[in-house]
Amino acid sequence: MNDDKRNELDGKVAIVTGSSSGIGEEIARRLSDLGANVVVNSANSVNAGQQVAKSLSTKSLYIQADISDKAAGQQLIDKTISEFGQLDILINNAGWTTLVAHHDLDSLTDEIFEKTFDVNVFGTWWLTKAAIPHLKKSKDGNIVNITSIAGVRPVGSSIAYAMTKAALNHMTILLAKSCGPVRVNAVAPGLVETPWTSDWQAQHDNVARVAPLKRSATPQDCADATIALIRNRYTTGQIFVVDGGLTLVV
Repeated sequence: MNDDKRNELDGKVAIVTGSSSGIGEEIARRLSDLGANVVVNSANSVNAGQQVAKSLSTKSLYIQADISDKAAGQQLIDKTISEFGQLDILINNAGWTTLVAHHDLDSLTDEIFEKTFDVNVFGTWWLTKAAIPHLKKSKDGNIVNITSIAGVRPVGSSIAYAMTKAALNHMTILLAKSCGPVRVNAVAPGLVETPWTSDWQAQHDNVARVAPLKRSATPQDCADATIALIRNRYTTGQIFVVDGGLTLVV
């Protein structure tokens, strides 16, 4: 990486939710490598989140917050502003799901349905709403929502999960239209190799069998797309599908 690229986000402050591992961790590392100060966040994995924050090359810190708790999300924003005095980038990566076959409606319990929406939709909405006044003060305020191809095709770990990701994709477009000059985009991966999906071998095998690029996505693929959207200062309201061509064939 040349010096211009290494320093391109100097002075910027970013929050990456759900960044103690997987996609969020990789995005946090990329932002730090480019010069941004990063707030690492998770709901539960405190030790892992603290270790990620300590390992970053810029001034960074860990803040525990379950975004499905509106007050906790507000505290995440408030503590960031108290520590850094600004917010330039919000990466809404935190999410929750569990495998429920789409045909098995009885197994999609009210508890699963409500938890999926509480984290993925309500939590993301509350945090974004709290962040936007601060992002509007930035010279290039940015939101990137990590969604899923389950929001654009009838696939995904559960019907509830797919519904939440469709909601986030449309929220992305609506906020981009309504909240400029803050830019709002989304990265919509297919199945990603993360600790969360480490025991989903049948699903990974199926993707490798049918996707044109013959593999699942990696956190690095998702981080590449996220950084691309942050870099392009005339892009907003876009859903960047990162799926190895899977939606071309399913």
